[in-house]
Amino acid sequence: MDVTDLRGFFTEQLGAEPDGGLPVSAWLTVPAQVLRELTGGAVFHDGVGLLKPYREHLAWFPDDVWRYVLACQWMRLSQEEPFVGRCGEVGDDLGSAVVTARQVRDVMRLCLLLNRVYPPYSKWLGTAFAALPCARELTPSLSGALAARSWQERERHLSPAYEITAGLHNDLGLTAPLEVSVRYFHDRPFRVLDASRFTDARVSTISDPAVRALPPVGAIDQYVDSTDVTDRGNAALRRRYVAGPAL
Repeated sequence: MDVTDLRGFFTEQLGAEPDGGLPVSAWLTVPAQVLRELTGGAVFHDGVGLLKPYREHLAWFPDDVWRYVLACQWMRLSQEEPFVGRCGEVGDDLGSAVVTARQVRDVMRLCLLLNRVYPPYSKWLGTAFAALPCARELTPSLSGALAARSWQERERHLSPAYEITAGLHNDLGLTAPLEVSVRYFHDRPFRVLDASRFTDARVSTISDPAVRALPPVGAIDQYVDSTDVTDRGNAALRRRYVAGPAL
């Protein structure tokens, strides 16, 4: 068992002093699972009165950071949308199934972000998603896509899932409404949402020019899923990773 003071514990988990608010760089390099752990659970005693303001500050991303993270999650969907069919077209059914699973995972994470819920790591992702209001409507389509035996069937299930999720975007009112219907991928016989439209719409609403100018890559656990990097207590390792090797 370790004994530490509250400020030291939060600093160790975040990789930054929690007093005075986190900089954007810290928000983007602290995994959502860590933020979820620091802000969740019951508080039985806060004798020095530090825990409440810490947790209130960390309860959710700052608005511009949230919009940026959402934009990047839409970009993840956009980049592999047509691959479900393109893999199947060349006879790679296993590859099509793998892409489908990745798309399902990214839709689930996107829905959590749209609902202001920090996405947990894989063990708890399904549980967290199931608690969302949209899960009842989306789960049959997502489960159907995973169980499908052909790329055409996977596409038939993914398409309504994309459209439902696009509707959630419009419901938030953070951008002008966008068309939610799937369409053909250029002149190819694959149905996609063209999710990059949602990325562009989100980015255009970011007020901080420095955040708006960031590449559409996102927070650390949107592009890194190594437990060594994203687990609690690994802030020093994350700093080493972000800094890169000393060449």
